[in-house]
Amino acid sequence: MEDTLKPSIHRPIRSFVLRQGRLTQAQKRALEVHSPVFELPPSGPWQSPWPEDRPLFLEIGFGNGEHLAAFAAAHPDWGCIGAEVHAPGVGALLLRLQAQALDNVRVVHGDVTPWLQTLPGKLFSLVVIQFPDPWPKKKHRKRRLFQESFLTQLERVLVPGAELQLATDWEDYAWQMLEVLQKNPHWVNLATPGPFAAKPPNRIPTRFERRGQALGHGVYDLRFAYTPQ
Repeated sequence: MEDTLKPSIHRPIRSFVLRQGRLTQAQKRALEVHSPVFELPPSGPWQSPWPEDRPLFLEIGFGNGEHLAAFAAAHPDWGCIGAEVHAPGVGALLLRLQAQALDNVRVVHGDVTPWLQTLPGKLFSLVVIQFPDPWPKKKHRKRRLFQESFLTQLERVLVPGAELQLATDWEDYAWQMLEVLQKNPHWVNLATPGPFAAKPPNRIPTRFERRGQALGHGVYDLRFAYTPQ
């Protein structure tokens, strides 16, 4: 008798919804023309696009690139990498990079989690995650990006002393992030007096923040330093 049992396939939980946003003609052309210049391959081996002595900045889920482009313009001596799954957002960023003649930005167009696994350790001095998908329903919270397992994965690619900046307009997500970080001995809260931080000087208002505020949500910032033993 033929064995009809099939081996189970482990599929990682996806922390984002792949929305079918409208891609403008300008964004489409930017993706076609500029992706070969600015995109990083989604799998290794890692090769830095810049001199090795540059500090590296990573923004996970950069939306339409407002903050990433502003940070890169203000920090021309940094190498700036952004990860985003949504094509309209990537296209919008590529248009910004061309308009501002920024050459210190590279893009990972896809899920950041498998890409992180291809990287060597101790790369990034600053990581920013702003307004990630909140998955507000209690039954869906396991899909949130910021979990203990993700933090462990992130630690591997951070230099000692690296800063992690988080922002959300969902209060319960903010407390979840805080709990994950506070019970990990490798992290120090930079907020004084805390527990939440003042808005970092580099963080500019973005479309996602303005949308949350229009809904009457508060905005919660966290700033932690990575201090491995």
